[in-house]
Amino acid sequence: MNPHAPGIAVVTGAAGGMGTAIARKLHTDGRRVLLADLDTAAVDALAAELSPDGSTARGIKLDVGRKAAFEEGLAVCEDLWGTPTIVVNNAAVTRAADLMTLGEDEFTDVLTTNVNSVFFGCQVFGAAMADRGFGRIVNMASLAGQNGGTATGGHYAASKGAILTATKIFARELAARGVTVNAISPGPHDLPVVRKTVPADKLDGIVAGIPVGRLGSASFVADTVALLVSDDAFFVTGACWDINGGLYLR
Repeated sequence: MNPHAPGIAVVTGAAGGMGTAIARKLHTDGRRVLLADLDTAAVDALAAELSPDGSTARGIKLDVGRKAAFEEGLAVCEDLWGTPTIVVNNAAVTRAADLMTLGEDEFTDVLTTNVNSVFFGCQVFGAAMADRGFGRIVNMASLAGQNGGTATGGHYAASKGAILTATKIFARELAARGVTVNAISPGPHDLPVVRKTVPADKLDGIVAGIPVGRLGSASFVADTVALLVSDDAFFVTGACWDINGGLYLR
């Protein structure tokens, strides 16, 4: 019998979009899921939908810009179910901005949210997993971190590039202790955040520029996460899996 099944998953940014799709998939696969977000009403509602009695899904407020918040989140998870076996660092802010007039405060805000969320998520949860000898971490990067961005700002692209490097750093650090750390880099997907960030009059042009001719599916990204967090994924670490419709080819 698999000693790690069904597993305990923490998903940040679970209140909507990609995070919700990932959380639903992991829960459907039999994982207990801690839904972390600043939007407590949304994650509490999702948790109630997934698990009316709260036995397999719970919402929690977590400010991913603060290391202490991850430590608090870990304590909550351990009190509920135990040390997590899966962490999906999905939370991020997506913004467009003019590169040459981008202000310091806005730059710092995006970098703090997007990079801290992955770095301290890997550090805090990764250490706890390593102490148990098993763990799967998936960091949500972006095509913008590989090609410099298309419809998003330079601060967003820079933050996602940092996530790719952080993934390699923690993968190397934790591999010998049973914890894998990987990244997924999605291109434009059919999500509210994409339609909010990209003006309607420009979205058709972006879609036309995607070699496969359409936006991506969040459900496929969720399936990819599920594959990377499986026990048999022990031989994949420090990797970045591209899901971009052919916009970036290695």
